[in-house]
Amino acid sequence: MVNGVLGLHHVTSISSDPQKTLDFYTKILGLHLIKLTVNYDDPSTYHVYFGDEIGRPGTVLTFFPWLGQPKGHKGTGQATNTSFSILPGSMSYWQDRLKSHGVPTLGPSRRLGDTVLSFEDHDRQGLELVGNEEAEERAGWTQGSVPKEHAIKGFHSVTLLEEVLERTETVLVDTLGFRQIGEEEDRFRYEAGKGGAGTIVDILARPKAQRGFVSVGTVHHVAFRSSDDAHQKDLRQEVVKADLNVTPVINRNYFHSIYFREHGGVLFEVATDQPGFAIDESPEQLGTSLALPPWLENSRREIERKLPPVSLPRRIVA
Repeated sequence: MVNGVLGLHHVTSISSDPQKTLDFYTKILGLHLIKLTVNYDDPSTYHVYFGDEIGRPGTVLTFFPWLGQPKGHKGTGQATNTSFSILPGSMSYWQDRLKSHGVPTLGPSRRLGDTVLSFEDHDRQGLELVGNEEAEERAGWTQGSVPKEHAIKGFHSVTLLEEVLERTETVLVDTLGFRQIGEEEDRFRYEAGKGGAGTIVDILARPKAQRGFVSVGTVHHVAFRSSDDAHQKDLRQEVVKADLNVTPVINRNYFHSIYFREHGGVLFEVATDQPGFAIDESPEQLGTSLALPPWLENSRREIERKLPPVSLPRRIVA
């Protein structure tokens, strides 16, 4: 029996403007810019990574800022919400903080035993903060704009909106090794690996919902963790057995990836935990300059000329 995925690795979304994206996620949410690079498939576009101090798998939210692209809309066949973990006692702090920055919120409300605060970013990307005690054991970014005691502590979960529950459930459970742990009305919860925050996927089953359109303001793909290349190879064979169209292994420099669409239409990735984000920058220098993979380094001058200029966040040193 192949071991299933370990949990969430990263979530990649599409935004409109690189500077607005940098400002929202560092200045308002207090996340760490761990890598400023380019979309390897389209080097004229940035690929921006946010996470904890070293970009541990399960903390990383990334963006393709595609200037001039149309707005997407949420619907079935999409991941519609990315949820972060915070300490339960930080919920009122975040209500006040988001309000002070002009970000409307919904809640807090109760969901499957959790307290949830919902909001959207400048592109209407669906986001949530989930209060749970497990966050105490997880690292947050302490040199950003949010005090250490209230810092975001990586992912809690992602929510998939699906027309037919069973089609997606089959992929999560039978192919990737998730297990169902709860349900509430039309929401069904699954976890992988050791369980808990950072391993959870919720499916909202809504047969009559409109089909989503993936573009600005929506999630591009959801990536799950494999421990190493051998584990990823085994998981790829499981995806092949499920008769899903999966890519070969692709080198993403900081991890190795395979991609496929689950039956409901969401693009899934399985990414390795290694080698990590410190292979081309020291942990102290992560996200402080444009990082390019070796195969694009000779084109640096041309790439930099085409990219829009951005102002990078400053760190707060205690």
